Formats: sequence, C-alpha cells, structure tokens
Amino acid sequence: MSSTLPGSAPERHRVVLTGFGVVSSIGIGATEFTESLKAGRSGAKPISIFDVEGFAHSNGCEVSSFDPEQWVHNTPISSLGRASRFAVGAARMALQDAGLEPARLADRRGLISLGTTDGESYELDQLVAVELADGPERMDPEVVRRVSPVRLSTAIAQELGLTNVEAQTIATACSAGNYAIGYGFDAVSSGEAEFALCGGADAMCRKTFTGFYRLGTIAPECCQPFDINRKGILTGEGAGVLVLERLDSALARGATIYAEVLGYGLNCDAYHQVAPNGASVASCMDIALKNAGVKPEEVDLISAHGTGTKANDITEAHAIRDVFGTAPPRTISLKSMLGHTMGAASALGAIASGLAIAHGFIPPTINHTETDPECEIDCVPNHAVEADLRIVQNNGLAFGGNNAIVILGKYEEGHEGRESRESRESAA
Repeated sequence: MSSTLPGSAPERHRVVLTGFGVVSSIGIGATEFTESLKAGRSGAKPISIFDVEGFAHSNGCEVSSFDPEQWVHNTPISSLGRASRFAVGAARMALQDAGLEPARLADRRGLISLGTTDGESYELDQLVAVELADGPERMDPEVVRRVSPVRLSTAIAQELGLTNVEAQTIATACSAGNYAIGYGFDAVSSGEAEFALCGGADAMCRKTFTGFYRLGTIAPECCQPFDINRKGILTGEGAGVLVLERLDSALARGATIYAEVLGYGLNCDAYHQVAPNGASVASCMDIALKNAGVKPEEVDLISAHGTGTKANDITEAHAIRDVFGTAPPRTISLKSMLGHTMGAASALGAIASGLAIAHGFIPPTINHTETDPECEIDCVPNHAVEADLRIVQNNGLAFGGNNAIVILGKYEEGHEGRESRESRESAA
C-alpha cells in the first residue's frame, strides 16, 4: 500500500469500470446485452428448467443461450451448479471485455465478491426431489458438492488461477449485487486490492418461484413496473460481473473505461420480512449521494429496483420523490425485460447503467400501457431514448430492508473526480 504521513488521511484511489460480463435472458456478453437494452427485448417465456405442472401461469426469464463450455476452461463443468456456471462464465467474459489476461492478475492482490439470493438452490431442488422420492441415501454426491453458495466466488478464483484474492459470497438477497460492488469499491479505492471482480449470480429454482407464487406476486405473462395494470414479478436468472480497477491502472494500460464508481450507500431497517419501508429507502439514497459527493439535481437517471409489485413500485417512487422533489430524474426498470434475477439484479443494473453512460442512451421500461398515478415518474416507456448521461443511480432493495444503492459517473479525461473535490474542500 501507499505510505501516508502520520495523522494524515489514507490515500484514496478513483475506481473505474473497465469490463463487463453478462449472462442474461436477453443476451450473453456486453455487446449483445447493449443491443437488447436498446431494442427493449423481453426475456419472458415459459419456464422449462423445472416442473411447473399445476401452476396456473409459469412464465419466467430463463437463460437459454449460454454455453458454459465456451467460458469454463479449467474447472470440470459437472462440479459447478447452474448459478456458479453463470458466475464463472460472466467473470471470464468481464476480464476478456477489460482486455485483461488472468495470468497477468494471478499473483496480484485482488477481490472477488459475488452477491446472491438463492445460491445453488436449483441444485438443492434436485436433491430434495430425490430425498422425497427415494430417500436421502439416493442423493447424488456430486450434486451435493455443488450446493455450497461459497462456490459462486471461489470457483471464479479457481477457474481463473487467481491465488492472491479474497473471495466472498454476499447473501443479502435482491440487493446483493450492489453490496458486492460497494465492497469492491472500498477495497480498490483504499488500496487493499489492485482489482476486483464484483457482481451477482442466481439461477431460477422451483423453491423461489413457488414462494413468490404463493405470495401472489408472480405476473401471469409479463412484468410491468410502474404500470397501473401491473400484476407482479417474473422470476429470472443470470449473472453480472464487473471489473473494478484504479483509474491510474486503467489509464496506464489504455483500457476502455465505461464509467467511474463515485460511491454507494447501504442500510438495513429490518422493518418487515417482505414489505419495503419508504423512509429507509429514501435514507439509503441520501447516504449514497453523500458518499458519492453528488447532489440530487446532478443525477440524470435512476435504474430502479422496480419489481412490478404494487407495494414496491409505489414505495420506491415515493421515496425517489422525497429525495429528488417533484421533478425526479427519469426512472426505469430493467426487470420489465430481465425479470427479477434476484442476487444478479442490481449487478446487471449497474452494468446496464455503465453501458447507458458509455453509449449515450436510456433503456426503456417495456410492457408499459399507463403509468400508475401513485408512482408519478417518467419510466421511459417501451422505447429507448438517446441521452448524455453523466450520473446514474442504481437501486437495489431487498427483503428484510437490506438496501444498497450505487452511484456511477461518466469518466472524462482531466476531470478531477470525487476524491480530488473532497480533498480540496477539506483543505479549505
């Protein structure tokens, strides 16, 4: 680490995003994902990866075009669960997108942080089915070994040969991707890590689909966030992994910079197991904006949690207006296209935010007919629009009141950045 004078504040590094890995129902990789976001493609289709007999409706946003053999080279694929395959594939994609060879990072201090809701519950579903039908002694030991959620992060390190990394799996449900990004931001900005691979991964499973179905929150056909006719979520799956590195490192190697991580905010209100708390959501936004050194009026776009349930959309929209006033930034929901990818949701949201900044567009909220008057936001209905985005806020809200919000900014050469502004203001 860099040395500092006694009594002085530790040196802080600017952190940028230089690589994205995407496994989703609307595209594999950053390029295909960008094209789908611009086109407003839907990933909704009948679920095929588990038995849905007996359910009145069973659409989901299933990943169908991912070939793990294309991305997993050094690990037996049979040793990886469905979510881990997504995570490992997305991590290799992210490094490739960043122009980084794993061998170049092998002995460098790094961090791998992956968020998840269900871990490898898809594998657990299979084991429970065998136990109920034939008894626990008939469980396949290989499937048992795939169940641990720790594998989401450790399998990445093993596959890429990264031997000097901390590997963490963060299980804060639907905001876990943002939690993982915040953890990576702290590690890289403080100098504790030279790079970080951060994001989230989840696979659709019968357990979670059934749970949401019994709550009455599964939409019959499609997800319609902020729409007056919305009927709930669609479960989804996938992975999003981001490469975080110091700005000076990215510039030295001539890397493409998608965006800069300006800051983040976390809180947990523990208000209710499933119901969101508006005051707490607004407070988390305030924390994130202050941490990023950003004023509310400087935010150009909000990538909302936007699940498409009655309670979430109204609560989140009211919280946004509490923070941003009567004319909030445009506020979109990617879940209209991707479904609810659980622990991957805010990671994919952060990637979409970075792509939107880099390519100058706002993804739409599709399936939209009429905005709920109780939401009062511009959700960019159905069609992407061109926009010069400088600051984007990415929301992640989770069961149990676990909220995590990340603020991204456009990188401009010669721009001093948040840390330089803070240093100057402190000196003054």
